[in-house]
Amino acid sequence: MSFIDLTTLIETAFIPLSVAAYFLYVSGQKAVTDLVQNKEFLSFQNVYFLPYFMALFSDWLQGPYVYKLYSYYGFPQEQIAVLYVVGFASSVIFGTTTGPLADKFGRKKMVVIFCLLYSLCCLTKLSPNFFILLIGRILGGISTSILFSVFESWYIHEHTITWKYPLDWVSLTFSKATFFNGLLAIFAGIIAQISSDWMGYGPVSPFIIAMPFLIVASVIIFNNWPENYGERDLKWSGSCIEGLKTIMSNKKILALGLVQSLFESNMYIFVFLWTPVLEPGLPPIGLTFASFMIAIMIGSSVYSILLKNGMKSDVILRYCLSTMGISMLVCAITSSPELEKDLVSVSFLSFLLLEVSVGMYFPCIGRLRGETIPDSLRANIMNWFRVPMNIITCGALLGMHATGKSSRANQVIFLLCALSSFLGYLLSVSFSKIPKPSSNEEDYLKTDKHDVSNA
Repeated sequence: MSFIDLTTLIETAFIPLSVAAYFLYVSGQKAVTDLVQNKEFLSFQNVYFLPYFMALFSDWLQGPYVYKLYSYYGFPQEQIAVLYVVGFASSVIFGTTTGPLADKFGRKKMVVIFCLLYSLCCLTKLSPNFFILLIGRILGGISTSILFSVFESWYIHEHTITWKYPLDWVSLTFSKATFFNGLLAIFAGIIAQISSDWMGYGPVSPFIIAMPFLIVASVIIFNNWPENYGERDLKWSGSCIEGLKTIMSNKKILALGLVQSLFESNMYIFVFLWTPVLEPGLPPIGLTFASFMIAIMIGSSVYSILLKNGMKSDVILRYCLSTMGISMLVCAITSSPELEKDLVSVSFLSFLLLEVSVGMYFPCIGRLRGETIPDSLRANIMNWFRVPMNIITCGALLGMHATGKSSRANQVIFLLCALSSFLGYLLSVSFSKIPKPSSNEEDYLKTDKHDVSNA
């Protein structure tokens, strides 16, 4: 028994966390309102948000039930691990091709393709056949690469080049998106739970419910989004290599990519670890997950407030990495086999702190990518960033599987995550010190041409 009962702690903390999230959101939105009074910009945001939130909602519907569905079909843990690894490997292999395709043939087209591919991925979940599910994981890996790169690439192009809004406002969009992403995750979890358990349709139901949202999103995008492109002159294979060359030749882009890979791989490793770490305390899984999402919402609001008070995004990024490193270090101690049952509540609190850093991170990294990555290769470069992240996550997943997810193995992985977070901190310091090369292509990023107060 822990010195504070975990279930009691989670139930007691949920309401204060929710209240804090609400008041910080109000404060954060006041900061946004003070900066932006432009109704045209707010309307433009909504054009982006509606289908994007539908895509995120469909993704959240599926996420918590993937493992449960495979278990429901009777697959042993070894085969489930193979399915997971195939999904990440697919993202590594095909992710580097979706970016160049989007830049060359159109980001709007690629986002519509995402909706169709992800719908097909959901359809494969209706079959208990291992090889069909394997195909579904491949489609899911491709879809994930598009979701977390091409949507953002389309938005930043429209924001900075088509509409010529100040780059400062990109952070406001991503902060709002991160906040509502957490809210969508909570609602998706509730709906998935109701459809799966209470309505008696089993763990396949969230995947069925996700498909209409993807189809409607594709229709909205097709009718309301203008097309935009990146580099169209290069051949497709040349475009893939050009993105990698750009990363390796530009120290600032390389540093940012390494920081992103380290932070996000740690985040995905945490997703696999939090359940077994808290399991000795018998936590209510749904309420625990909701608490994590509220912590992310708090982090996004904190980012807006810090930005309003004049703190730069690269400095906030350092706070995100140091906070994650401290959280992982605490977990490396509390997950010790001798202490895990006694300190499981401390692990939960450190997880909340980690999720706050995640909420700050996403609008922060979105802003920095907008400042640093050239528009012509944006989706391409962003998908290259995901390659080391997926490789690290795959390695950790395979390591956990090989050792049977023992407490000692979890402790080692947390310690490695803490070290990689502090390495990311050092890289973020280097990133801030590296001057940005000037080029005609990036003139639009010079925000001193814009007067935010007059918008």
